[in-house]
Amino acid sequence: MAYLILERSSPLTSTRCDILSDPCTLNQEKLSHFHFYWHDKLGGRDPTAVQVATSTINVSPATRFGDVYVVDDPLTEGPTAESKMVGRAQGLYTYSSKEEVGVLMAMNFVFMVGEYSGSTITILGRNIVMSKEREMAVVGGSGLFRFARGYAKLKTYSLSVTTAIVEYDVFLMHSGGELALDASEGPTFTLNLRLASLLVICLLLFLQRK
Repeated sequence: MAYLILERSSPLTSTRCDILSDPCTLNQEKLSHFHFYWHDKLGGRDPTAVQVATSTINVSPATRFGDVYVVDDPLTEGPTAESKMVGRAQGLYTYSSKEEVGVLMAMNFVFMVGEYSGSTITILGRNIVMSKEREMAVVGGSGLFRFARGYAKLKTYSLSVTTAIVEYDVFLMHSGGELALDASEGPTFTLNLRLASLLVICLLLFLQRK
């Protein structure tokens, strides 16, 4: 995968869990680094961001405080529109600052190629658009990115009235998406232990009656 820069196992040990009383273990966590470009198109043919709400009070047109957009933006390997698309950013952003151009972003990055096809990561955070570099949180994921957590670093590649292209570097810890039953402590062992305990109690009660 051209957009996967790094993937390696974390020194962290597997975490034990309990789902529906069945002991299980998470696969060893991985640290992954993804690099791609986010294309946000507000106008022209086939826009990828659509305004769905606007402020009901008089605000500065520079900050656009209160405006809300829903997006379905392409993610590409390179900065040009002709670059190979590796996924889509689906979600929304709202202008949430009265003092500067700042937006609250909530998006799912849906990967569409290679082994990660169908897996997602969820981005949430504050984006001060005119800053040289910004950072937002990775708060979750699905598929191969279950239990994901991490951060995304953003840099504006180009910006116009109708189009924004932003470079993303995403670093995340994730489990690999698999849960494995611990054979030494599986449900069969637990059930047999309970049955054995019940039999011992019944035997003791029987002996007391004699």
